Amino acid sequence: MKEATKQRSLLVYRWAWLVASLTFPLIWLGGLVTTHDAGMAVPDWPGTFGYNLFLYPISTWVFGPFDLFVEHGHRLLASLVGLLAIFLCFFAYSYEKRPWARLVCYAFLAAIISQGVLGGVRVLLDARTAAMIHGCMGPLVFMLGCFVVMACSRDWFESRPVVLSVWLRRGAVVLVLFSIIQLFVGAQLRHSQPTWVPVFFMSLVHTHLTLAAAISALIFWLFAVVRCKPNRQVLELRAPSSMLVAIVIAQVALGLATWVANYATPWMELTPWLARYTVQGKGFWESMIVTGHQATGSLLIVGSLWLTCRIMTRGRLVEDEVIEDRQQIVSKVRPSLVAVGEAE
Repeated sequence: MKEATKQRSLLVYRWAWLVASLTFPLIWLGGLVTTHDAGMAVPDWPGTFGYNLFLYPISTWVFGPFDLFVEHGHRLLASLVGLLAIFLCFFAYSYEKRPWARLVCYAFLAAIISQGVLGGVRVLLDARTAAMIHGCMGPLVFMLGCFVVMACSRDWFESRPVVLSVWLRRGAVVLVLFSIIQLFVGAQLRHSQPTWVPVFFMSLVHTHLTLAAAISALIFWLFAVVRCKPNRQVLELRAPSSMLVAIVIAQVALGLATWVANYATPWMELTPWLARYTVQGKGFWESMIVTGHQATGSLLIVGSLWLTCRIMTRGRLVEDEVIEDRQQIVSKVRPSLVAVGEAE
């Protein structure tokens, strides 16, 4: 364990934290681009209205239309994240001792570059399908960046072997899968088209609500299982499970608010305030609520991955120790068997 701890690079860990921390506001800005239909606010790529991306006049960008501010800001922040990811790969190549961890850093950079290219294709072709794929991949890139942080963290290196419930491990993996599926379903709803038949749209809504109920129930179940035997001894599992409960409560509230912001409610006559409320297309608070619902979904995926990693690292250590004990037993038994054979 001490040898493994010495191999941990604080520089890679802190730099990965920086890149992952900037990736989340990038997702938020991308969500604002979708909410305000600002994907074509800048019709060329990789430049901005013929200018170099980094030389576009600040006064025009900051004091211009809000669509331009959001779209150009999204591109600038994406460029910064890509630049920092290049440095992350350099530090990983220089200081990270684990080959697989270096490969994950390289994959993170490749994912960021692919996202940039996909965003450019969306602009050049004015294709909503590319925009939907671009929106789905953003949270997955964020998840990959957060995995780099987890893999370089102290907890990853210093995890002590414990016996955990098999159902806890399975439930955490299922939660990650359900969260990713929910991401794709939600992206479909975010990019819904007026040409869709109502039956298809309602089927997506019902699927989204069913998955939301399943994910919520699974999170509360994991929250309880973490605090029961034999898992209660692992205090490190409580922080991610508690965070997941807080996120899912916020996500459900934002989901209800998103529905009201987009479609109002069918029971307006029951509440005087709702009776006076009218849906404002691209209103400030409406756009913040809708974008917040989309961005919080990314945090739900990352929280699920965090819990899963903490469970799997401890389970992996247990399995490794069992294999090592078996090898030691075999190594002790074999000489005695050989000695018995020679005596005979």
